[in-house]
Amino acid sequence: MSQNNVQLDPIRNAQVTWEGCSVLLDINDGDRLVFARLTSGSTLKIGNKNCSLQPLIGCPFGSLFQVDNGKEGPNLSRVIPSPEDDVQEKEDAQISGEFRDNRAIVDDNKAQCLSGEDIDEMRRQGATGEEIVEALIANSATFEKKTSFSQEKYKLKKQKKYAPKVLLRRPFARSICEAYFKKNPARIGFLRVDTLSLLLSMGNVAANSDVLVVDMAGGLLTGAVAERLGGTGYVCNTCIGDSPYPMDIVRIFNFSNEICKSIVRASVSDVTSQSETSEQSDQLESACNMEIQSNEQKSSSVSMEDISLSSENGVSDLILEANHSPVNKISKSHKVGEKASQETLKLWKENGFSSMIVVAPELDPWSFVKDLLPLLSYSAPFAIYHQYLQVVVSNATLIIR
Repeated sequence: MSQNNVQLDPIRNAQVTWEGCSVLLDINDGDRLVFARLTSGSTLKIGNKNCSLQPLIGCPFGSLFQVDNGKEGPNLSRVIPSPEDDVQEKEDAQISGEFRDNRAIVDDNKAQCLSGEDIDEMRRQGATGEEIVEALIANSATFEKKTSFSQEKYKLKKQKKYAPKVLLRRPFARSICEAYFKKNPARIGFLRVDTLSLLLSMGNVAANSDVLVVDMAGGLLTGAVAERLGGTGYVCNTCIGDSPYPMDIVRIFNFSNEICKSIVRASVSDVTSQSETSEQSDQLESACNMEIQSNEQKSSSVSMEDISLSSENGVSDLILEANHSPVNKISKSHKVGEKASQETLKLWKENGFSSMIVVAPELDPWSFVKDLLPLLSYSAPFAIYHQYLQVVVSNATLIIR
């Protein structure tokens, strides 16, 4: 029932990016979060500049980059910060700012001597963003009169505009959940990262487990379970009826072939005997038909190759860009979420699943959980998540009865 003798890829280093991998780009300390597929031709627009993502390939996760003006246009250059310099700057700012305040400063837009034409001329001459920021500080008539806090605030504001920084983060369950919850929580059913961790713990997800999941969070739950299994065991994404739920987020995890093989799909009728569930499946399909159609309509415009989510103020917050990139380089020999084999289904029918986790905020859990509980092995744990506590409490009462 569980997979043994898992062979991991000895060549690929999971701590370093490679061409075709997915990454999470944190721009200016969380002001903008971007999921991107790294290829030689993929680009990222920061402000009004299009920067190639080629320099990010082969760099370790956690690297910091800065937008600079090169001879061939804007580019991302790696920044290696010095901790000693940062500590010394903070100490100097605290000492020099102890006896200053902002009472005599008047904000009349006359303190800056550099004009926009001067800044454009510096750019044409090849000045970097840091050099422009230093020039703005040197030509400010009020900078030295500001408190240390105001000076840091001024530097940060100018740095975000003229020298934006990009942090290269590895996409895994925590970072993906945090990114989606910050910018588009409805996409993952308002599932917080601490709640996701609690679900994995209550579901007793461990190596060599066979976990049954009902994932209507875009594949976040399926990916988190598969990440913890590490290629051992199985995670079976079940659905009501024949229309599977979307799992686009799973492809952001950069899973190896072995982990991809552990992610399978199966409908409720597939994992139960036909004689027991023919009538139940018909009832479930008719009861949940409208919810499934609504979910398909919501997910029809979402794909792995181009995801663009905007906040109410019109600012693009969470973008997945894969310009000029080939289709899914994560796994060439095995597709994520293939249908479970008949042999595996037979073993599940005989022995049951190790645990079950349900994240279906668009459905009434009791409408299908009552038919999924018999699929578990004896004393197997299960966890049910819903956005609203009242729904979970009412369902818990029905399950106890």
